[in-house]
Formats: sequence, C-alpha cells, structure tokens
Amino acid sequence: MSAPTLPDVTTGPASARDPRYWSAAKRNRYGWFITVSLLFLMMLSWADKAVLGIAAVPLMKDLGITPEQFGLVGSAMFLTFGVAQIVAAPIANKVSSKWILLVLCLLWSIAQAPILMFASLPALWASRLLLGAGEGPLAPVLMHGIYKWFPEKKGATPAALASSGVTLGIVAFAPVLAWVIGQFGWQTAFALLAIVGLVWSVFWLIAGKEGPYTSRQVEQEIEGVPADEKPVLVENKVRYWRTILSPSWIFAVLASFFGYWTFTLAMSWGPAYFQNVLGFTGQQAGTMIALPAAWGAIATVGLSALTQRLHLRGVPTRKARGWVLGISATVAGACLVGATLAVSPVLSIALMVVGFGTAPALFAITYLVVAELTTIAQRGANLSIANAVLTSGGVFAPAVSGFLIGGATTPADGYKAAFALAGGLMFTFGILALLFVNQQRDRRGLGLDAESASPETAASAEPKADAATVPASV
Repeated sequence: MSAPTLPDVTTGPASARDPRYWSAAKRNRYGWFITVSLLFLMMLSWADKAVLGIAAVPLMKDLGITPEQFGLVGSAMFLTFGVAQIVAAPIANKVSSKWILLVLCLLWSIAQAPILMFASLPALWASRLLLGAGEGPLAPVLMHGIYKWFPEKKGATPAALASSGVTLGIVAFAPVLAWVIGQFGWQTAFALLAIVGLVWSVFWLIAGKEGPYTSRQVEQEIEGVPADEKPVLVENKVRYWRTILSPSWIFAVLASFFGYWTFTLAMSWGPAYFQNVLGFTGQQAGTMIALPAAWGAIATVGLSALTQRLHLRGVPTRKARGWVLGISATVAGACLVGATLAVSPVLSIALMVVGFGTAPALFAITYLVVAELTTIAQRGANLSIANAVLTSGGVFAPAVSGFLIGGATTPADGYKAAFALAGGLMFTFGILALLFVNQQRDRRGLGLDAESASPETAASAEPKADAATVPASV
C-alpha cells in the first residue's frame, strides 16, 4: 500500500494546521499517511526482534553458546520490555506520541552498538536488554497515534494494518537479513537495522503529527452525531484494578499472552528448526520463516476488518471482537498441535504456517477489547498495562523452549515438545476467551455505559483530554 501524498501542515494559520479544521478528505488522507508510516516502524521493530533468530546458527557457533544460553538471551529483551511499558504508561497520558515514538526508534538504533563493538555473550545481553527497553512501549503508543486520526467505528482497519507490521516486518526483512548474514556476516545485519532506524527517525521528526480525535465529545463535534445514535458522554475514570480484574480483560489478554508466546517461539527458534531439523540453508531458513509471517499479515488485517464490519453492522462487540478472538486462538492452537502430530512434512509445515501466523493476529483484537473497558483519558495507560502483560509471553517462550530443545533426546523431539506446549496453551485460552469475554457485561459493571450511570453523573461527565495527552485505543 503506497503512502498518500503528504499534505502541507507546516505553514499557515493555526486553524489550517489543526486537523480538526481540515476537510474530511484531507484529514483521512493524512491519517492513512500516518498509518503507513507507523506500519513501517512496526515492521522495523519486529525485524529487530527477529534478527537474533535468523542469525542463530552462525551466532551460536561464533560465540560458542549453547541452546539453553541462546534461549535465555532470546528472553532477555522481554525482561526490560515489560518493565519499560509499565514505566511508560503514565508518560503516554502526558506526552505527545510523536516524541515518544521518535525517542523509542532512536533507542533501538543505539541498542545495536554493544554487539557491533564487542562480539561477545555479555555484549549480546546488553544489546537485547536495551532493545527491550526501547521496544516495550511501542505498540500502545503507536496505536495511540493512529487512533487519534480516525473516529472510533473506523479505527479497526487502520490499526490492523499497522499491527500487521508484526508479520510484514518478518516477510520483508527476514529474506534480506538472511542474505546479508550469508554474504557479510551476522554483525552486518545488526548494523543495517541501526541505520534504517536512524533514517526513519529523521523522517518522523519532519512528518509526524498528532490527530484530532482526543475525546468522544471532540469526535461528535467533528463527525456530527447521527440522529439515531445516543451520544456517549460518560467519561468517569475507572480504577485500573477494576478494569484489569474484569473477566473480559483477563481472558482477552491471556489469549494474546499465549499468542505472543507462540509467535516469539517461531521467531526465536523457527530459523534454527528449519536449518537443524529440516536441513535448509541459512538463507532458505530466512525465507521459510517468512511464510507464517505472510499468513499472519493476511490474518491480522482480515480478522480486524471482519471485527470492524461486524461492529458497523451493529453486532455486539462481545461477538464482533470477543468471539473472533476466541475462535482465532482456538484454531491457531489446534493447528500448531496438529503440526507436531502430522506424518507428512508438507502438512506439518502448512499447519505451522497457520498456527504460528495466526497468533499475532490476536493482538489487535485484544487491544480493541481492552480499549472498550476504559475511558479515553485512561486508554493509553490501560493499553500499556495490557501490552506489558501479554508481551511478557516473550520472556518465557525462548527460555522454556531452549531448555526443552537442549534437554531432549534429539533436537526434533525438543522442537516438537516446544511447539506442542505453545499450541496447547493457546488452544486452551482461546476456548476460555470465547466463553468469558463479554465487553457489554463488563462495561455495565464498570459504569462506562451511559445507561448504567446515574443521571447526575451522565449529565456532568465531561471528557478531560486534549490532543497531547490522550492515547487512543488499538
């Protein structure tokens, strides 16, 4: 998808620079420009994550590290990943997403320095820990930036496109990185990613801009309220623990926790599996790992477009989002377990593609569910908390899988055990999400629907957000 032409937003009176006063066509065009720009940023972030797995075989050989040690290094970035999200949660409610995203991307580039200067296991640890700190807050802040460019009912597809960068980054970068590693060595691949990050940072400094949809009231003013729709002006703050303890939050986030576990497993150990078990070369393994990523891009956009279509048709979000999330996780888990049991290598790989590839499609739907369980003013922090929990699946997947692979009788048995564990967990929590995610029930319990609030509260509640402080939902 090509980026729309960049409108001139640097000159003219303040009203001309404020997207609230733009024409609907210009606002939509710039919103999609921002979306495509952030899609590339998401792609780059996952290329940074995946390069370790793509370089696994030559890196382990050069540094003399075992599968258990490599698994721990693969988990290292997720130790700081979750901590950074918790730290960034209150900042996301106070600082413009443009500047947060700029700082994060610069930090990724700096994170490559230790491994470029000192090719050693301690340097690799330092590099991955710093990378985790930089990448942790990305998803909620990125969705913050996108959702402020679109009205609530039209935001699922742009967000899904940006979220597909999780997989498109692997599709686009994995074959290139595998070729670079084969031709110039694995350190060159890390250097390439650092340079791309610096270039994007300069671009974003010039082109990045905040969107106008900063509260439900502002959205109604910009879009107008249809006569047959009741305005939603209930913006009472809800205690974070109440949102987190709601069944919809718990089971939606856990479904994506194991989805993240599964996809991190694929990126960390997939290339080594294709090389060590199936006998592919390093460059071929880089291409093979792009297959589940390609399916993941299709699934992410397709499932999120389905949720938006159902929502626009008036289907309750319990079904439009909750059921789609639960069914998708269940099918993905079943496919991955089936891949470990299949006798035919072709069938096994096909099931892996669907199982591994569908896992990242769960994230965008989970973010939509979480966003329903909070106010706009608290959305950024709630998304950061949810993202910190679900991405912590990446802490466990590489390390647990490394010990299963290193301790197995044969590498093939170890990989099968790791894949079956991930698939079984995702299947189980997909069923639980299907049964217990019910946003309408939980919104009433949290007092977020106008009809559930007292007349005095509903009349007096006003959105307390502005363009610089309110993150948007995913």
